[in-house]
Amino acid sequence: MILFAPTTDQPFGIAVAHDLNIVLAEHEERDFEDGEHKIRPLTCVREEDVYVVQSLYGDNRQSVNDKLCRLLFFLGALRDAGAKRVTAVIPYLCYSRKDRKTKTRDPITSRYVAQLLESVGADRVLTMDVHNLAAFQNAFRIQTIHLEATSAFVSHFAKQSPRDGMTVVSPDAGGVKRAERFRQALSERLQCEVPMAMVEKHRSKGVVRGEMFAGDVEGRLAIVVDDLISTGGTLVRAARACRSRGAVTVYAAATHGLLVGDAGQLLAEDALQQVVLTNTVPAFRLKGTPAENNLTVLDVAPMFARAIRRMHEGGPIEGESLFE
Repeated sequence: MILFAPTTDQPFGIAVAHDLNIVLAEHEERDFEDGEHKIRPLTCVREEDVYVVQSLYGDNRQSVNDKLCRLLFFLGALRDAGAKRVTAVIPYLCYSRKDRKTKTRDPITSRYVAQLLESVGADRVLTMDVHNLAAFQNAFRIQTIHLEATSAFVSHFAKQSPRDGMTVVSPDAGGVKRAERFRQALSERLQCEVPMAMVEKHRSKGVVRGEMFAGDVEGRLAIVVDDLISTGGTLVRAARACRSRGAVTVYAAATHGLLVGDAGQLLAEDALQQVVLTNTVPAFRLKGTPAENNLTVLDVAPMFARAIRRMHEGGPIEGESLFE
């Protein structure tokens, strides 16, 4: 097994390598004055099982598209160098939200990304909590392995013991299935039935509408669950709805924290007691903002390490907990 991580994602890659009891393989990255770049392995990969860790989010050094392009070129270089099998390990998969047409002549960008990964010779893609699992699985013709952060969140929230119980809240209708999986897992861990609620939300041309609230949160701890936080507007809206209906405390849990725009201000909202994220995307945008003190980050690198180990050894992955 050989594991690479491009420079911008080396902290996560190093954590995965540590759990695998290996070291990251060496590679070279060069940027040219005209904006082009080169990336190549410095380790022989011929007939090896190779994994490349690269989370596809934009940061202060590289945009989402920069990272995607570099990952594609690196996967292609590994294939040309004779790697027996190449797996793209993408903790956060970009463009997964654009998985269907919502307006005339809209692109289905998630499918185009899948085609790009296939075209450079990737054999498998390992990722976590995509926006729409069915769309993700149908977009690829190569093997996909999808991890869920549910067990990590359950382990965290099971330590909370509110006197009057918890309610899991979906911030919109599209997230009901995700919230229900979390609710079931939390109920099983706590050995009691945890109820669920939902906030109505309709978005059109950037305007959000909907006032309906289904479920009971009065006197309870509400946990708003989503796949990602972009600006934080959706979660704050749901938190306010919960508090106005009597929730004593509101927590937010999301796998990917993009935290763009005014997220650093919005997530400091009084209605939100705590925001819980994973480290699939570093929370660098909250540094020095009012929301930084409300933030808890869960480490999911061990889950990826266990998944990689099982993939390498031919063991089962889906349907089994990878978080301990």
